Amino acid sequence: MPRISKFKIIAIDGGAATGKSSTSRLVADRLNLMHVDTGAYYRALTYTLLNKNADPDAPETISSVLKSLVPGTFIEQRSAYLSINGQTLEDAEIRSPEVNKNVSQFAANQTVRDFLFEYQRDQARVAREQGSFEGMIMEGRDIGSVIFPDADFRFFLFADEATRKARRVEDGQVDLIAERDKRDSRRKNAPLICPEGAIQIDTGRLDLQEVVDYICKTVQAS
Repeated sequence: MPRISKFKIIAIDGGAATGKSSTSRLVADRLNLMHVDTGAYYRALTYTLLNKNADPDAPETISSVLKSLVPGTFIEQRSAYLSINGQTLEDAEIRSPEVNKNVSQFAANQTVRDFLFEYQRDQARVAREQGSFEGMIMEGRDIGSVIFPDADFRFFLFADEATRKARRVEDGQVDLIAERDKRDSRRKNAPLICPEGAIQIDTGRLDLQEVVDYICKTVQAS
């Protein structure tokens, strides 16, 4: 596989269960990129806020907790994980039904988004300073529109609701996909949208390997 000629930033956006994580991880492996799952960041923060009795309907409780939190980065293999006050959370903790139920509400809070904004952008520096990565691939819901609107490549993944629900069931997760996407698309702060100029990919019509092949070929052709 040919090497990427310069450090590149790749943005992957899309709704729940559109294949962002599976796709991003495989592209990261193939192109030697640092992988960043910002959805996991919001989940980790949601878990922490709930544990500290913050209420998504009471903004003052959120601000109070955030002041006590210090974000950091823990890298394992190719993935960059959010640590909070030096601690990282298990995947099962951040993907619990309680987190699924509340993550969109916390993510709609501007104070929460401000808390993570510069941190997310700083992951490009982290990736560069590692010295072993040829770029970074970041997945989420506002990467190509807000976090890295000037990314070298911006992709938007989508699929029909039935396909996405089936994926969640296969993963053994309970997730209100349509409700979460509706909340995230309608929020005033960094809504879920397809960024203008982004390359759209229907992951319901293509299998995972076809999606990965397409993205890799597009990046390497530049």
